Amino acid sequence: MARKDEGIFRAQEVHEAQEESKGYIDFLPTGSQSDTDDDEQQDAAAQESVVEEDFSPDGSDTNDTGGGAKAYDVLMQSLRAQHAEKEPSRKKRRIEAAVDAVKKDRGDDIYPPVEPTSAKQRNGESQRNGAGDVDAPDAGEDQGTSADEDEEAEDEEIGHDPFRTHFADLNDGELTQCVAAIKQGSWQKRPREDMSVGRVTQMVPQVAGDGVDHPLPSYTGLGSLKLKNRLSITAAALCAEFQDLEKSLAPLIFNYTDLLFCARTVNNAAALRRLACLHVLNHLLKTRDRVIKNNGRAARHQGMAELEIRDQGFTRPKILILLPTRQACARYVESLVDLFQPEQQENKKRFQDAFAQAVDDLSPSKPDDFRDLFGGNDDDMFRIGLKLTRKTIRYFAPFYSSDIIIASPLGLYTTMASETGRKHDHDFLSSIEVVVMDHADAFLMQNWDHMEYILEHLNLQPKEAHGCDFSRVRNWYLDDQSRYLRQTIMFTAFNAPDLNSVFVHHMQNVSGKVRVTPKYPGAIVELGARFKQTFNRFQSSSPAADPDARFKYFTAAVVPRLNTKGTLIFVPSYFDFVRIRNFFSTSTATQNLSFGAISEYTPVRDVARARSHFFNGRHSVLLYTERAHHFRRFHLRGVTRVIMYALPDNFIFYREIAGNYLEATVREGKLDLGAASVRSIYSKWDALKLERIVGTERVAALLPEGSGDVFEFT
Repeated sequence: MARKDEGIFRAQEVHEAQEESKGYIDFLPTGSQSDTDDDEQQDAAAQESVVEEDFSPDGSDTNDTGGGAKAYDVLMQSLRAQHAEKEPSRKKRRIEAAVDAVKKDRGDDIYPPVEPTSAKQRNGESQRNGAGDVDAPDAGEDQGTSADEDEEAEDEEIGHDPFRTHFADLNDGELTQCVAAIKQGSWQKRPREDMSVGRVTQMVPQVAGDGVDHPLPSYTGLGSLKLKNRLSITAAALCAEFQDLEKSLAPLIFNYTDLLFCARTVNNAAALRRLACLHVLNHLLKTRDRVIKNNGRAARHQGMAELEIRDQGFTRPKILILLPTRQACARYVESLVDLFQPEQQENKKRFQDAFAQAVDDLSPSKPDDFRDLFGGNDDDMFRIGLKLTRKTIRYFAPFYSSDIIIASPLGLYTTMASETGRKHDHDFLSSIEVVVMDHADAFLMQNWDHMEYILEHLNLQPKEAHGCDFSRVRNWYLDDQSRYLRQTIMFTAFNAPDLNSVFVHHMQNVSGKVRVTPKYPGAIVELGARFKQTFNRFQSSSPAADPDARFKYFTAAVVPRLNTKGTLIFVPSYFDFVRIRNFFSTSTATQNLSFGAISEYTPVRDVARARSHFFNGRHSVLLYTERAHHFRRFHLRGVTRVIMYALPDNFIFYREIAGNYLEATVREGKLDLGAASVRSIYSKWDALKLERIVGTERVAALLPEGSGDVFEFT
């Protein structure tokens, strides 16, 4: 009887322990409401796993030595053994990994040190190393002790691996010399010709005694990119053969060279996006595998001689992708998913609802580049963190728990430079190793100051530790040299002074940098009809003096001849627009001119009124800004003459404004082809714009002083 009561009492203890374990699981955080079914399955699995952990498999209990307790323990052990045999080992590993992920989600640990393990754990049982969620594989895969894993690691290290060369095997002496050369602005400049992508300019740090030529790497197939095996399979399935453009750019990108690519188009946008996503995923997977391998080494050297391992940064985020709109973010995430092939996507529905827009409500008359930028969800205020585990992508992860941060300049700026009294925080950018800026020309039409602020706060020393294990931080992080190891990739439709400034001042990679610029035939030859096109050059001593010199020339040489109805004055800068508008309103030289004005800030009703009055002839002059055209692409009617106060950055705008507007008036029979004209004002500081308008071969004749100030094309 005593034995029976003792067994009943033991069963009650087991039941109470199980209830306590369930209560502990209920306390742990779960996923979002959009993934309820998956989270419920994970919670159930986690509960089952925690119950198994609370009661050891051997059933021992030091506080219970009775015979009934032993018999009960034997019974419980046999039941658990039968259950374990029926349960697939793959499911058990997934359950244990789920518990680990749930526990780690409660903190923002990056890569905490490996905890001491028992002999039993080192001999094969699953241990939970501190590699962070991205480095938390299934049970048994984080030891780095199996023969298969050692052989795979050795195979990966055979030959030249750019990841190891750039981040792991960098010689301290070479790094010091390269950094010193970069700080002094000493670069070797090597122009190279590549017919598939255009003009290539390569720049590498000028190191004393280095007279060796640095040829551009070549592409010989996917194997030459040193991809992880899982990425090689998906990449081969998605793109069996690279395009010529991808073959030219892939070696540059995968060798961690900084890149300014100035030939992005609607047609090659998808290829560039796929190439960038393949590179960042390859970088993350190699970073993860290196940390896992070193965790195994640290576990094997417990209690032995001190082992120094340097394989991490201050914080977890390694990739920063800057994009102009939410729809662009959705496209990038789609490419990442196609290449990574995760088994589970947490918060996927929430992401799709917030970012993706399947229905394109733009007018069919809008040009392709406009539809590419503004099609779908065109909100330019967003930021999101992505956390990658071995088989899962989690959306909306906290920045300090994320591997990839995707944001717009405005969205990231508001997080970093909060004006609500909250502490400014940019430590999550301290360990960024790859930056991708796609559709960078669109940033020029936003607030470029946000871009400058972000770039200036990359790779700074963090103000707080954020759970960092400093014993694992790479030395060049500690020496504040990480900006010289960071790779910056920029895709843009054209080059501009602000974009070129990023190339000069923020691309400081020890592996060098490359600028790719196409040869332009010239927008003047792409007009549908042959108009008289005049280019007037004015003298300007410096970029700072250029606005005043331009305004002086405009008021003296152009305004007195504004006697033709239907004159459209295109003004790229809003500050110049305000200056001209005020001049037209107050100057006696324009008191007999009626004019309208359309800018990006003009209300819709005032825009309609200005367009109507200009078309009907009530306004003989219409002021029109570049940003208004960029965001709206108005089809203005009644244009008989175009005056470019300054050349547009986007050469497509010249074709649309100078060509399409005048052609429409000619087709309507309101203008003779010979009477249509375009007049553009420029200085020597407009060389980049001028090249795209008149063409690469013609621009040299329009820039030198003393060659004349008026040039005409028909």
